[in-house]
Amino acid sequence: MDSADDSRQRSWTTNQIRPTERFDYYREVICQAFMKMTPEPPAEPGFSANGQSIALGPGALNRVAVFSPHRNERTLADVKAAERRGFYLNYRLAGRSQVQQAGLDMGVSPGQACIIDTDRPFSTVPHAAPLTSVASFWMPAESLCERLGPSFDIKPARLSDDPYVGPLITETARTLNANALRMPSDEAERLFGVLLDLVALGVSRTSRSGVSESSSVADATTLAVKRAIEVRLDQPGLKVADLAAAVGVSERYVHMLLARSGTTFREYIMQRRLDGVAANLRDPAFASRDIGVVAFSWGFADLSHFSRSFKKRFGMRPRDWRAL
Repeated sequence: MDSADDSRQRSWTTNQIRPTERFDYYREVICQAFMKMTPEPPAEPGFSANGQSIALGPGALNRVAVFSPHRNERTLADVKAAERRGFYLNYRLAGRSQVQQAGLDMGVSPGQACIIDTDRPFSTVPHAAPLTSVASFWMPAESLCERLGPSFDIKPARLSDDPYVGPLITETARTLNANALRMPSDEAERLFGVLLDLVALGVSRTSRSGVSESSSVADATTLAVKRAIEVRLDQPGLKVADLAAAVGVSERYVHMLLARSGTTFREYIMQRRLDGVAANLRDPAFASRDIGVVAFSWGFADLSHFSRSFKKRFGMRPRDWRAL
C-alpha cells in the first residue's frame, strides 16, 4: 500500500508487483480493501489495476481502475463474511458494464450512476474495453436508512435515470470525485451528506410530482450549480446555459436558485473569480507568475476590466494586494 500525504487517502497499485502476481494482488488486496469480491481472471494478458480510498465522514469514495476487464462477483460467502452492511453508489468513469443484482440487469455507461446493496450477491460484467474505471461511494446502511426509515427496502437501481434528481446525483458525484482531496475534509463530508440526501430521494417511492420544487432538493440543486461553476471558472465564456445543461435543469431555474441565495449569475462568477485570483496572489507558489497570467487562469479575458473589478472588490490594485 502506498501512503499519501493526505491522511484521508489510501492507495494501491499493481505497478510494483510482478506481472504473474498482479491479479492475485488485486484479488487479495485491492478487492478486499473496498468490499469482499471474487473476481474471475481476465482472458487477456497484461493485467494491471489501481485503487484509491478517500474517507468522507461515515462513508468513503473508492476509485478503481482496471486494465484487462473481467467479471467480478460478490458471492453469498462474500456477503456473509462482511462486517457491515452498506450500499455503493457506483458512478461510472470509463468503460461500460452490466450490473446484475436481485434479478435486475443494468447497463451502466460513463456518466451514469447506480446503487447496489452489499448485503445481496451481485456481479459486474464489463463490456470489451481497454480500461474500466468507477468512482464508488460507500454509504453505510444506517446513513441511508435514517433518511428513509428502517423498514424501507432499498433496491438496486440506475439512479441517473430519474428525470428530477438523476442529474443532481451524477453532478454531485462527479464534483465530489473530482474535488474530494482538494476540499477541506469538513466541506467534503457535507457534500457527501448532500449526495446521501439525493440518493435517498432517488430511491424513495414517493411521488416525483413536486420534487423539483421541494426545499431540500432546491438546496441540493443550488449546491450542484455552484459546484458546477467552481470547476468551470477558467472558461472565459461561461454561460448560464452551460451550467443548466451540466446540472440538468432549466436556465430560468439556475437564475431562480442563485437569486434565492442572494446573488446573480454574473455576481457569483465575478466574486469566485476575484477570490481565486486574490488567494493566488498571496500564495508563495504563485510569486513568480505574472498577474495577468493568474487572472487569465481564472477566466478573465479583459485585464482592464479585471483590474477595475479587483480594486472595487478589495480596495486596492492587484499588485498592491500581492505586495502586502
